[in-house]
Amino acid sequence: MSETNEFPTLDGQFLIAMPGMGDPRFERSVIFVCAHSAEGAMGLIVNKPAPDLRFSDLLEQLEIPAGRDTSAIRVHIGGPVEHGRGFVLHSNEYSSPASTLRVDDRFGMTATLDILEDISQGQGPRACLLALGYAGWGPGQLEAEIQRNGWLTCDASPDIVFGLADHEKWGAALESMGISPSFLSSDGGTA
Repeated sequence: MSETNEFPTLDGQFLIAMPGMGDPRFERSVIFVCAHSAEGAMGLIVNKPAPDLRFSDLLEQLEIPAGRDTSAIRVHIGGPVEHGRGFVLHSNEYSSPASTLRVDDRFGMTATLDILEDISQGQGPRACLLALGYAGWGPGQLEAEIQRNGWLTCDASPDIVFGLADHEKWGAALESMGISPSFLSSDGGTA
């Protein structure tokens, strides 16, 4: 396992926003960490749907013909960085040659047009979530936010990412840690 200062790698983990973290862009967010190293971190918010944007709209804009019904595929706001760039978080049985990042044995992430073409034709991953933009942190930034009680971390669950309604994900991620959302406080401290 690679280490980032004193933190183990957070690849394939959830970041769960704590109440009172101070950044309204991340209020009640659940972020899937795609990559974490000494150089920084990159993740996708998995519970913030993009208002008024459908997958079929994106296919039309990109001139990709839809060969199947894509109405069940949700488009999310992945984070505040590069809103015009799309990322597909997906089940790990799918792989695009040279462009899929294997996060772990459950998840992959692909950011090239070929996955959108495959999805539109029914040849894409079994489960997926499309995100526009991403959340990014420079060296040591995420670790400092965790130490300031901005985030809780836990193992990511495909059931939460792909199976739940967006408004249920934050509470479900907390409950996967044995924490009731009603018991959280925005006050933090150190022992």
